[in-house]
Amino acid sequence: MIYDHLVVRYGELSLKGKNRRHFESQLFETVKRKMRPYSDLKMAKLFDRIVIELNGHAYEPIVKSLQDIFGIHSISLAVRAENDLEEIQKAALEALKEAIEGKKTFKVTGKRSLKSFPVNSMQLNQEVGGYLLRNTEGITVDVHNPDVNVKVEVKDTGTYISSTSFEGAGGLPVGVGGKAMLMLSGGIDSPVAGYLTMKRGVRIEGVHFHSPPFTSERAKQKVVDLTQELTRYSGGKIKLHVVPFTKIQQTIKDKIPSSYSMTIMRRVMLRITERLAENNNAMAIANGENLGQVASQTMHSMYAINEVTNLPILRPVITMDKLEIMNISHKIGTYEISIRPYEDCCTIFLPSAPKTKPKRDKAIQFEKKIENLEELIEEAVNTVETLILEEGKSTDESFNDLL
Repeated sequence: MIYDHLVVRYGELSLKGKNRRHFESQLFETVKRKMRPYSDLKMAKLFDRIVIELNGHAYEPIVKSLQDIFGIHSISLAVRAENDLEEIQKAALEALKEAIEGKKTFKVTGKRSLKSFPVNSMQLNQEVGGYLLRNTEGITVDVHNPDVNVKVEVKDTGTYISSTSFEGAGGLPVGVGGKAMLMLSGGIDSPVAGYLTMKRGVRIEGVHFHSPPFTSERAKQKVVDLTQELTRYSGGKIKLHVVPFTKIQQTIKDKIPSSYSMTIMRRVMLRITERLAENNNAMAIANGENLGQVASQTMHSMYAINEVTNLPILRPVITMDKLEIMNISHKIGTYEISIRPYEDCCTIFLPSAPKTKPKRDKAIQFEKKIENLEELIEEAVNTVETLILEEGKSTDESFNDLL
């Protein structure tokens, strides 16, 4: 194996000025945290990329970890050569031989960032491409659709030649887009919503409503495990706020007509999540609502429920088919956890015929039947259990890591 470096290229390259500098700084810090298990790696931040010296490590696990980081467009295996044309040609030939097996065409993409190097980008393509043709057999140049693209980048720190690349996660580095509270039920949709929210650079904190003894400790552990899985993409840690919800649910069951109980329950959940957002400096609420999938997710229901908060509500999966959501959940590792057969609070006391077109004025009227609603909300907020889930740490350890 000839490769001794990885070249990490950024996504969203249209970002400019301070936004770009913030993007690059946040991404570099996230990459450094991800690479902590490999203490002897060397990293350098260059313009629009990060170069990692492998120092003898196998590249496969490192690439896999980097593919979890939002903001990365691609990861390329690379060999470093001195800034000398002959050395560059030899290294490019080795890189081509490494990647060309079973393929027939190639091209060279040269880029001279070091202006003092005597060969410009166009000449670099010609000099290196000609050398590769003279020293190989049975392959030709195709500048439009090559089987192998040999990238040659001349930097002040050396020349990096790559011919094999892996797709990155794309999106924006987590932390550049503010913070949102993720309503995490334990089903398939909400973890996917959390993943997609983080992909746009938003840091998340989870909010889970727990109703013992109607919901078990296993249901709670399921949500802890889902949050733990999402830390792979978070850049480090995620807080999970577990809200005691039993008293509120029992009150709703006792005082609200069953057809409106789901609507009132969701309104109260939003109120509590808004309070937690204020307490934790978050500017939005994210959830896994999918339009028309269940009674509480019709357009009429959303209209009746959303009234209670002025915070933006992010719904990344709202227009997706269930199969699309499931495919993402498989990809990110949450599906098998989500299908564990433990009920969350949304499924207990479920009415046989919930209103699919609830009226906002009726919801307000019914809600007034709970005279001490504000006290119940205040009590729930004040008795929240907050856990810190950290990447690389078992959920058993994290479960006891209370703030």
